[in-house]
Amino acid sequence: MTKRHRIQFPPDKGHELSQAEAYFYIVEEGRPIKLRFHDYDKVFARPGLYEQLFYERLKCVSPQKVTELLQRSLTSERATSSELRVLDLGAGNGMMAECLRRIGVSRIVGADIIPEARDAAYRDRPLVYDDYLVADFTDLSDEQKQDLADWSFDCLTTVAALGFGDIPPAAFFQALQLVGSGGWVALNIKETFLESSDDSGFSRFVRELILSDFLEIHQLERYTHRVSMEGVPLKYYALIGRIVAPVPENFLGNFGIA
Repeated sequence: MTKRHRIQFPPDKGHELSQAEAYFYIVEEGRPIKLRFHDYDKVFARPGLYEQLFYERLKCVSPQKVTELLQRSLTSERATSSELRVLDLGAGNGMMAECLRRIGVSRIVGADIIPEARDAAYRDRPLVYDDYLVADFTDLSDEQKQDLADWSFDCLTTVAALGFGDIPPAAFFQALQLVGSGGWVALNIKETFLESSDDSGFSRFVRELILSDFLEIHQLERYTHRVSMEGVPLKYYALIGRIVAPVPENFLGNFGIA
């Protein structure tokens, strides 16, 4: 039986913090330990903490939502989920892969930058990944690139990982190039990243990709990703697209984030 953790939210400062800065306390042996939401190495090292924090307390639904929309798009195109070969970028401990397995996906490779994520996936969901690569996608070796290319991916998923520094644009772009023409892209992103008022390089990159001739959008749905510590809904977009032409090597350079 998975251990239950004692989680405490800061009583008065939570509303002042961005998602990237948000923190909580976990009480262990009577002592409160402060962890940021994005301290994934420490969170994943504690079995069940990630699920208890994000999925029970904060009501995250993104893996199910993105999977649901991907399945809907596949059905509309008379495509079969069991034939997909998925690269799950920012895989964490396998929540997204577990949802993909439920719709019949048979080949999934996980990728994350920290070994604690891979270790947690193998500990908590040992059967969901065919392989799991711990690597920095902004600095892949030739051997890693070849190993990934050998899988012939036709779907890229990345959930709850874009836009906060967890997956830099260059890392996402490298993963995107591993998916051939006709392949699927399934992701979610905070709603503000699609607003014209956000002039960051990452935001402009995503908006231009959506509007480009390289990606055909099949689903774009605004939904509640999870709630904040104060119970305020955090709105995201779930996006399902299909690559219709290779994204050129110089695409990132247009936004000053190469």
